[in-house]
Amino acid sequence: MDNSTDYNFDPTYGYNLTELLSVSAPREPKYFDEFWQQRYQRALTVNPEPQINLIHEDKLGWQVFSINYASTDDFCIGGWLLIPTSGDVKRGFIIGHGYGGRNEPDYHLPFKDAALLFPCSRGLSLSAHNALPSESYQHVLHNIEDKDNYILGGCVDDVWLAVSALLTLFPSTLGHLGYLGISFSGGIGALALAYEARIAKGHLNIPTFGHLPLRLRLKTNGSAHSVQQYYGTHKKEALKTLAYYDAALAAKRIKIPMHCACALFDPCVSPPGQFAIYNALSCDKKLFVLEAGHHSYQNQLPQEYELINQLAIFFESLS
Repeated sequence: MDNSTDYNFDPTYGYNLTELLSVSAPREPKYFDEFWQQRYQRALTVNPEPQINLIHEDKLGWQVFSINYASTDDFCIGGWLLIPTSGDVKRGFIIGHGYGGRNEPDYHLPFKDAALLFPCSRGLSLSAHNALPSESYQHVLHNIEDKDNYILGGCVDDVWLAVSALLTLFPSTLGHLGYLGISFSGGIGALALAYEARIAKGHLNIPTFGHLPLRLRLKTNGSAHSVQQYYGTHKKEALKTLAYYDAALAAKRIKIPMHCACALFDPCVSPPGQFAIYNALSCDKKLFVLEAGHHSYQNQLPQEYELINQLAIFFESLS
């Protein structure tokens, strides 16, 4: 793809596919598992108390609800819930969003026998809060000096509580749950799925937060650029926290079948960081190679269509 002139750096970073497939996860900090297991156990003690309200009786074959549920630290998480207008709910999906937030659900997903929960991570879109920044470049830095209170940890909690909320509403979907995360929620999803036993299959699309040393070093746009600027003047504080939020390290712990879509060219989430997450997976896994992420390209619609078809097949076994 010859679009690097759109940027003042090369969004392939000089890696070809063979080289990308050889990027390994970095060294991990002590007590990585203890840190996340304690967070997970704490999240499981929270009663999500989901509240839903009907918005549309029938929109493209879905009943559309607004939903609110409780997460850790007394945060109220907002989002949408889609239920098929006809037929039984046989499975469920938690579907995340990128760092731009979310304005509406994805109505095109090929899961017509499922309940689809679209939560907004704390501070973003329907989960905006006056104590939290809503712009990605500020959001990603919130409480970064404190690994226990760093906002990304809270966003992982929000995923775990989304699972609890969906199971509260549809207990029969236990054992039939999937997760889909893109960009921001791809990285958050890897961190969540490493310890989440209630999800049976997952998909990560152009996932972020992979391979901290590369993420801090490779020139980039987007939220990673903010982190790099902070790291330039607060190296010690940044490393103490961010080492625990490396999605590639989390991916090593994921045991469920996974499907990943990783890009060869991406100006916002470096491809070697994306592939570090995929490569670290030791579970049953499938890879879909995208020509680009966070960038429009000629073959984009056909690739998106092909990816949707792959996901329909990959998640078929959840029914």
